Amino acid sequence: MISQKIGEGAQIILRVIVKILAVLHINPNHLTFLGFVMSIATAYAFARGRFGAAGVILIIAGLFDMVDGMVARKANSETPFGAFFDSVMDRYSDLIMYLGLIIWYGQQDRMNYVVLVGVVMMGSVLTSYTRARAESLIPRCKVGFLERPERIVLLIIGSFYYMDPVLWVIAIFSNWTVVHRILYTRAQTTGRPSWVIAHQAPQEEEGDRRQETGDRSQEPGGRSQKSAPNTSVKIRQHPRDLWDVICGMGFTGPPL
Repeated sequence: MISQKIGEGAQIILRVIVKILAVLHINPNHLTFLGFVMSIATAYAFARGRFGAAGVILIIAGLFDMVDGMVARKANSETPFGAFFDSVMDRYSDLIMYLGLIIWYGQQDRMNYVVLVGVVMMGSVLTSYTRARAESLIPRCKVGFLERPERIVLLIIGSFYYMDPVLWVIAIFSNWTVVHRILYTRAQTTGRPSWVIAHQAPQEEEGDRRQETGDRSQEPGGRSQKSAPNTSVKIRQHPRDLWDVICGMGFTGPPL
């Protein structure tokens, strides 16, 4: 009940902010860019070891990231470029923040955590890339449970408490999300169900364009392909399929 009231109060405040920004005719792309600038400030704070300040700035940057799409819808100024620009700036923001952490851990001569942040960076970038690439082949690929909003919340928690275990959580579960999407896409394109539960949440409501990947963006030069039927259901297969994926998407593997 208390959390529900807090959520309702936050939504009221957010709607007021969005309404004011829309009335002032603030360009949503400018808000996106401001969020990127705040991410640079966050990275600087991380690099100097000022984790509390980084957490505060990260909250402000997250606010810009939330309201840009809402302002675009409120002002009826949604454009395909806006979704693309938002997605690109999100990737830059993520990598720059992690770069700040790499500098900090490097200064502390903690090379194991420098490598760990590198693994986090790979998982963060590939989480969005696998979805974008998959959605050039199938209707939707939003499986997995550690996307950008969850990563940002975890980084905020780590900034105010202790960053080391948070990085382990992001490294493990962001890369697992990548593996999940690989398996799900394979299942949808080949008709061979994945051994994991490949289940997607219901379709988001119409108009929610500013998503993790910029609304089904495709690689430059990529060819359009006919999408497979959308069968967002729970599907399983023998664990041997994981061996197939690791060994080249076709090797049968040892008998089980």
